Amino acid sequence: MTWTPGLIPDQQGRTFVVTGAYGGLGRVVTATLADRGATVVMACRDVERAREFARDIDGDIVVERLELADLASVREFADRRGEVDVLINNAGLMNIPFARTADGFEMQFGINHLGHFALTGLLLDRITDRVVSVSSISHKWIRALHLDDLQFERRRYSRSGAYAQSKLATLMFARELQDRLERASSATRSYAVHPGVAPTGLVARTGTPLDLVAEPLIGLVGQSRAAAARSMLFAATAPEADPGTYWGPTRLMHTRGPVAATPSSSLSRDPALRQRLWEESERATGLRFPIAPTATGTVHEAH
Repeated sequence: MTWTPGLIPDQQGRTFVVTGAYGGLGRVVTATLADRGATVVMACRDVERAREFARDIDGDIVVERLELADLASVREFADRRGEVDVLINNAGLMNIPFARTADGFEMQFGINHLGHFALTGLLLDRITDRVVSVSSISHKWIRALHLDDLQFERRRYSRSGAYAQSKLATLMFARELQDRLERASSATRSYAVHPGVAPTGLVARTGTPLDLVAEPLIGLVGQSRAAAARSMLFAATAPEADPGTYWGPTRLMHTRGPVAATPSSSLSRDPALRQRLWEESERATGLRFPIAPTATGTVHEAH
């Protein structure tokens, strides 16, 4: 049976944190979860835009500021939060001109991966159910992960390359987190999803003439925002969702269609590379997760 949002169980009493909740797919996810009775925390950089959107939604909505491009803001947000059932790492940038975050990270890698890595780690001991991280079919565009130059300090910057790198990192992080949670016998689960292709607004922020035509073109070949958000909603709410599966649309080269298991690159499935990326992410953010594997594969508390 094809899964649809109509199958989402009642979410009364459950709290979801959604990053980037006022734009693109975040709007669909926020409105759908609120309609099913959830409390939704819209974690957004522009709180005025978020509040404007929230006024049109019937449900329990909380708007809070979160700037993923600034680790100080990530820590402040995490310090304010109590228990959370589900964290949805949705916010992102795509193919933008070169820029750096407040902490000196390349902007796409800093927001799409490192900001969410830090947010997840800071909230992990208060997440009771699951973490959903949004990757992309573009993670397969690159053939190597340059762990010695993730911030494009020595390589020539590529907009699409930086985006693909950040989404590969997102997928690898989600999988490594699930492995570590399993080793710790934790009830919390980590999911990786992708939305396929949809006119979400991301491609209209490149600062090039492509912005004028990208959204209409994507609308022709992709799927609607509502359809693209289904993989996120499925992973965030379905009791039967397997955290070991990369969930996304299954038709037309995985750009659209029903949600099911989808393929991923060999890089994303490399456990040694995932662990090295995790270590680099910890070093960059200065953050140690509450759980970590030892060299023998068992788990100890991180300090």
